[in-house]
Amino acid sequence: MEAKIISEHYNKDEFIGIDGYKKHGGYEQVANAFKMQPKEIIEMVKAAGLRGRGGAGFPTGMKWSFLPDNGEERYLLCNADEGEPGTFKDRKMMERAPHQLIEGMIISGYAVRSHKGYIYVRGEYRHIIELLEKAIKEAYDAGYLGKNIQGSGFDFDLDVYSGAGAYICGEETGMISSLEGFKGQPKLKPPFPAVQGYLKKPTIVNNVETLASVKYILRDGVEAYRKYGTEKSAGTKLFSVSGDVQRPGTYEVPLGYPLKQLIEEECGGLKPGRKLKAVIPGGSSAPILNAEESYKVNMDYESLQSVGSMLGSGAVIVIDDTRCMVDLLDVTLHFYHHESCGQCTPCREGTGWINKIANKIVKGEGRVQDIDLLETVAKNMMGKTICALSDAAAMPTISFVQKFRDEFEFYVREGRSKVKGQTYAQVHG
Repeated sequence: MEAKIISEHYNKDEFIGIDGYKKHGGYEQVANAFKMQPKEIIEMVKAAGLRGRGGAGFPTGMKWSFLPDNGEERYLLCNADEGEPGTFKDRKMMERAPHQLIEGMIISGYAVRSHKGYIYVRGEYRHIIELLEKAIKEAYDAGYLGKNIQGSGFDFDLDVYSGAGAYICGEETGMISSLEGFKGQPKLKPPFPAVQGYLKKPTIVNNVETLASVKYILRDGVEAYRKYGTEKSAGTKLFSVSGDVQRPGTYEVPLGYPLKQLIEEECGGLKPGRKLKAVIPGGSSAPILNAEESYKVNMDYESLQSVGSMLGSGAVIVIDDTRCMVDLLDVTLHFYHHESCGQCTPCREGTGWINKIANKIVKGEGRVQDIDLLETVAKNMMGKTICALSDAAAMPTISFVQKFRDEFEFYVREGRSKVKGQTYAQVHG
């Protein structure tokens, strides 16, 4: 049961340009926002229960309310870096509805009293950057950006900034460092960006989907928004579904939607003759679920937390019984080791060590004690760094080893995959 609110018009090419967007109600909520006081909008977003859609799930209205009332210039930043493996729903949004994001940022900018916004886009998304730049120009030409928007007295300027392809810049303070022209490395908190962010000014950082959702809270009202989802996880959510399903893609469903239904009904289930083995429910950093857990869990923050995983960015990676879990972990850890910024020793050294150990196992050179060593090193990486990249590498490592230990033991004992029946040399040689 898809609940198309944000994605209602994504099948219409005309929705990409400003004329088609306005035809379907685009920019109407800007005018409604200007009839309200900024604090009213913040309270409305709080009451709607909107939580950040980028991964952390922090209440958006509460985040906005942390801005100091000191008259300082403040900034609104859109995190469109989207570097989490398995995540592509923001790309879909910006491809099909760039004006939806712009409208959301105008409303959000007005609510937090910011007059300058930036959209920080993943460097690999070149065509997205071009689409956004075109849409921003259309919005300026139509009087929705710039000085005295629609005669409201409110000024808001918006620019697109291209990242350089670093996963770490998906972390909000790493993104801010990059936007300031420095190496993309996370900063110590506190101070938090709401107090001291971009150029040391109060700054709000929100995800693409989060900002786009604000429009629909204003349009439909708090009660209508809360009709979807659960008490603590309100609204709908876009999920990027990939892997071993018949219809991979981006799906909008209410939060709290059963993962089993998402796989079987929306995505057409697995390929004929295949069985579900595991699901990564929130991007590659989320602890993996086995088949039994996957079939009983719902897609909301609390339900996934109850089984030791997390909603994350909403990237659902479906894994069938033809996949080798040792190989998958090896690939995952290579990514995190490569993307570590090197600032914190537990992450810089830890990602290197677990990557080496996993690779040693898949090459047929592993020892039985290496399996425990993987888990031990990963546990020692948790909670000891400036940002969460170290945890992002550690959590899948621990869950893979704990839930699929038999495959690791077989690989060590036999020097080949339990599933594929091949050695590393046979696959890569």
